[in-house]
Amino acid sequence: MSRSAEIKVLSSAAFKEAYLEIAPQFERASGHKVVTIWIPGVQVMSRIKNGETVDLVIMAAAAIEELTALGRIVPGSRVDLAKSGVGVAVRAGAPRLDISSGEAVKRALLAARSIAYSTGPSGVYLAGLFQRMGIADELKARIKQVQGEPVGAVVARGEADIGFQQVSELLPVAGIDLLGPLPADIQQITVFSAGLHVAAPEPDAARALVKFLTAPAAAPVIMKKGMEPG
Repeated sequence: MSRSAEIKVLSSAAFKEAYLEIAPQFERASGHKVVTIWIPGVQVMSRIKNGETVDLVIMAAAAIEELTALGRIVPGSRVDLAKSGVGVAVRAGAPRLDISSGEAVKRALLAARSIAYSTGPSGVYLAGLFQRMGIADELKARIKQVQGEPVGAVVARGEADIGFQQVSELLPVAGIDLLGPLPADIQQITVFSAGLHVAAPEPDAARALVKFLTAPAAAPVIMKKGMEPG
């Protein structure tokens, strides 16, 4: 493309670490400039529903589908960027909890004085998981729902004994030990996708960015940041 464009992106945080490494490479290769606003997914939904115009929206696939149904995202423009599982973290140096099975996680939860999760897809899933485990009422007073900062930051400060968030969002946080992903019997994989806004000022450049984010060269970066491509 001969013309240099400014691409405006509104994104939730799960894909942030991989994106921050890949997007500058795209800028150098394409000559385009990428301007990205990072806010929690619930705020992305609210802003787009309320009429904010951007070129590209990046968030959980289900949310992209919802915005498509509402006429805010171009039908058929959704492209899956990465898959992420929910991770478990404790403060650095704290005793390592057994998270080898759903039952082990349940025991760890019941023993914890405070538990943190986000307002994002992982938090929504965990609220339902605690209900299914039959411990939601018992844990209610101990739960901190975190918005506007990583769950890991709350755990690092000692404000929660155990924290849950997408693995990709826990990995870069200093002061915590990532125990690993939730065990397979209670794991939830979320797909994070990009969708083109119906009123995108720079649709062609936005599509080029998505193509770059899903190119084979992006895969090792995505994996290094705790996610699986596509």
